[in-house]
Amino acid sequence: MNIDRQPPVAYDFGRPGHPDLIPFDSVITVDVTGRVLWMNAQAESLTEWSVADARGRTLQHVFATENDPVGLFEISRKISPECNSRSIGGAVSTKSGLSKYVIGSAIDLNPPQGVATGLLVFAEEIRSRNQNSIFAEKHSAAQSVIDSLPFPLLVLNTDLSINAANPDFYHTFGVTAAETLGVKLDALGNGQWAKIDVAGVLEGLIQGQPGSRRCLVEDFFPSLGKRTMQVSATALSLFGQTEDLILVIIEDVSERQTAERALRDSELRYRRLFETAKDGILILDAQTLVIVDANRYIADLLGYSHGALVGKELWEIGFFADKEASQATYTHLQQYGYVRYDSLPLKTIAGKPAEVEFISNVYLVAGQPIAQCNIRDISDRLRMQDVLKQQAAALTELHHKKDEFLAMLSHELRNPLAPITNAVRLLRHHEIKDATMDRACVIIERQLVQLTRLVDDLVEVSRITTGRVRLRIERVTIQEILGRALETTQPLIEQRRHIVSVSLGENLIWINGDASRLEQAMVNLLANAAKYTDEGGTIALSVEVEETYCVVRIKDSGVGIAQELLPHIYELFTQAERSLARSRGGLGIGLALVKRIVEMHDGIIAVHSVLNEGTEFVIRMPIAISSAKLALPVTESSIESSTALRILVVDDNVDTAESMAMLVGMLGHAVRTEHDGNSALRAASEFRPDVVLLDIGLPGLNGYEVASRIREQPSLDHTVLVAITGYGHETDRQLGLKAGIDHYLVKPVDFDRVRRILGTVADRAVTPTHLEP
Repeated sequence: MNIDRQPPVAYDFGRPGHPDLIPFDSVITVDVTGRVLWMNAQAESLTEWSVADARGRTLQHVFATENDPVGLFEISRKISPECNSRSIGGAVSTKSGLSKYVIGSAIDLNPPQGVATGLLVFAEEIRSRNQNSIFAEKHSAAQSVIDSLPFPLLVLNTDLSINAANPDFYHTFGVTAAETLGVKLDALGNGQWAKIDVAGVLEGLIQGQPGSRRCLVEDFFPSLGKRTMQVSATALSLFGQTEDLILVIIEDVSERQTAERALRDSELRYRRLFETAKDGILILDAQTLVIVDANRYIADLLGYSHGALVGKELWEIGFFADKEASQATYTHLQQYGYVRYDSLPLKTIAGKPAEVEFISNVYLVAGQPIAQCNIRDISDRLRMQDVLKQQAAALTELHHKKDEFLAMLSHELRNPLAPITNAVRLLRHHEIKDATMDRACVIIERQLVQLTRLVDDLVEVSRITTGRVRLRIERVTIQEILGRALETTQPLIEQRRHIVSVSLGENLIWINGDASRLEQAMVNLLANAAKYTDEGGTIALSVEVEETYCVVRIKDSGVGIAQELLPHIYELFTQAERSLARSRGGLGIGLALVKRIVEMHDGIIAVHSVLNEGTEFVIRMPIAISSAKLALPVTESSIESSTALRILVVDDNVDTAESMAMLVGMLGHAVRTEHDGNSALRAASEFRPDVVLLDIGLPGLNGYEVASRIREQPSLDHTVLVAITGYGHETDRQLGLKAGIDHYLVKPVDFDRVRRILGTVADRAVTPTHLEP
């Protein structure tokens, strides 16, 4: 090809995918509007138009073939990046009107950027042979090519009738040329081809548009059975043809379709398994050790997106300590094809630690080694194992403490019984003097107090472990609570000859709390200080305000607490001493109760102790209000009245009823006793008592029922009902309130409280409307 001038738009003839070009002499370039941009000297000679005169004119005006006078212009409007080409041929009208016979082709003009800019037209004038011989030669060559193809092939006219077929088509479908040529495609055979919309599929090709079409025909073919055929159709322009043709290639793709379907199903199952697996899966290039794929679970576990994981090595996403450790693992993997870690630590992108089970093996995919890593998060399992170990250890310790507790209980309950027995023997001796009797009574009273306290501690165990400790909140002063606690522990302190210093501050400190529960907590702490301090030691009790908190300090000079025991002192049944002498006593319940009571008052308790140097407990609780100057404590005298009351004592235990009746009778009141519910009701109607001291666990009608029946009698509406019972839970108190009981006392009862209630009733100073603890 001799091109004497460069076209104004560069064209890459060597671009990959571009069809081979026949080197025709004449070359013309056209823009996307169909106007001539440039032509070489041979084109000027062929068309008799100079470049200057042709530039800007339409291609239809300068160079038009007889068989397609506007086709080239239409092609230029449908330029695509696929480099469509089209053959041209026939007579050309020159500028002077002379007709010349040419052959050639038109190709989309696309620069390397892939944006179509025009059309490239090649042409050559035919001079040496006549037109008919050239047409015949071209047609013969084309038919030879068609006949030699090793797959079924058809040439269709634009009306979809069969123009030609190759021998392989006749052989494959078992038809003859007579049964085929001239027949419409959809009428061929037993109608297999009619099941597809042939006209619709080939619509563009029928209209002469460039490109190709493809579809599948799946049916039963007489000579083949059930098969899947792929039909590929391409527009075809042959030299000398006045009408476009359609080239149809038919390929049996049944086996390929089956294999592809199986492969797709397999890949779909794998992908679904891969994506939905509840274990992490990473796919690595076994040679470079970089991640090529990752499922959603591992991405979520590590906190990365899929794209962020791909291309990284394991050590970069939280596995292994560093690159060297990662490389060592994969050296082992490449050597043995398998590696496993039962527990491998990792860190997520957020720095959260996790433990995983890591298994990796190597296999080939398309000849390339791939490493698959399966990662299972075992963090929860390990945590559960730790919890189970801790629980097992706790159960073992609890079992051990239970045995110790039972041993302590046996010992502690015997301690008060021995002096009581001895004191009773002294009282029964006929030759005792009054001083001896007084001493014996003091011993009995002290040991009964100790025994009662032990029983109370046992009751508190179930309340602590089941969370049934309840509070009755009121506004009280901490000084009042500490004063009563000191009074309660005074006998023990005096017995051990301790020196006590007390600093209660100048102002009353008010708190919102349950006075009896707080007193119980302070008594426990003061009693511990007295018990665990050698005789003649010191105990310091102080209270002060720090910001919005009331701070109570109880410090002793006692034996102290070992450092290893400090974290456990608030656990049930925990005690430092385990000697045979057990001179300190106690069940190891008190501090657990103290901590629970303090925390229920929104307070905190802390302990500071050094072995053999003493212990200090510090309690902080929110204050309610600060008040006036601290008044001197007033000791309440026993409330007695000259007014004699009618008292009905009801208890199924005869000794309890008789002894209570004797005590009440000593106060000058008229007393009657009954031992069951029905008798109590009859006695109440007859005796019309001012006060009923009522047990709850009665035969016949229980105490609640008796109280309810009494409240139904108008003649007894003045009667004050006082429960004296061993049922001390909050639910029992609520049942008593519902039944109409005014005061609720738990056995063994402090008789001073009974005396105060009787005195109040006698004087009618206060009408009880609530349950006392």
